[in-house]
Amino acid sequence: MSPRTPLIAGNWKMHKTLAEAEALIGALLPRVSTADGVDVAICPPFLALQAMVDSTRGSRVQVYAQNMHHADHGAFTGEVSPPMLDELEVRGVILGHSERRELFGESDRELALKLPAALQAGLVPILCVGETESERDAGETERKLRRQVQEDLEGVPESRLGEVVIAYEPIWAIGTGKVAAAEQAQEAIAFVRALVADRSREQAERTRVLYGGSVKPEHAAELLALPDVDGALVGGASLDAESFASIVAAAV
Repeated sequence: MSPRTPLIAGNWKMHKTLAEAEALIGALLPRVSTADGVDVAICPPFLALQAMVDSTRGSRVQVYAQNMHHADHGAFTGEVSPPMLDELEVRGVILGHSERRELFGESDRELALKLPAALQAGLVPILCVGETESERDAGETERKLRRQVQEDLEGVPESRLGEVVIAYEPIWAIGTGKVAAAEQAQEAIAFVRALVADRSREQAERTRVLYGGSVKPEHAAELLALPDVDGALVGGASLDAESFASIVAAAV
């Protein structure tokens, strides 16, 4: 039995006004209140963070941000710092999501700064890694994952590697309805864990590796039963309380 507690995190992306967020969390909390043995997080837009922290206080649901800058302060217009998130009682942050990489040019060099900054601020970082469809077809999945994992974790001390959550998200499956076959997901996630083990076997056993990419209730149980899968980073299905609660239940 794995010593790692599963994590189900819902990435709301750029969805939900404050009123819509309050309605969603109000419907979600009673549905996950008895889900023991699994960590649950929601990742709302920046403007809803404080409201969601207030609404989830005392519950098992934690609030994570979707991005942050690595610096504590400075002339970085439009950015949000780790201490700002910590002050709101945000507990974690998604870093390196494929949409940040592809649409906004986030680089591995930036992520190598963001990951230790998140840990220093007491935030749980979820590092997203994954290949495009053309990279998979060309047999370059392992090369892509090796580069991302090694470069992005470069600034993380060996003793803290196990505190980083890694989400394997095949880019070709995000928002497309396509889902990696169970054997594809297991193979890639086991490879990610092996990359962490290259630095520390002990820390690799602590590292939670999630699957992400069109995760839906109907196939969540199969994915979450894989030996190296420690949870899921959920996109569209996290915008519906019943669907997200079903995925949480599958992880128990």
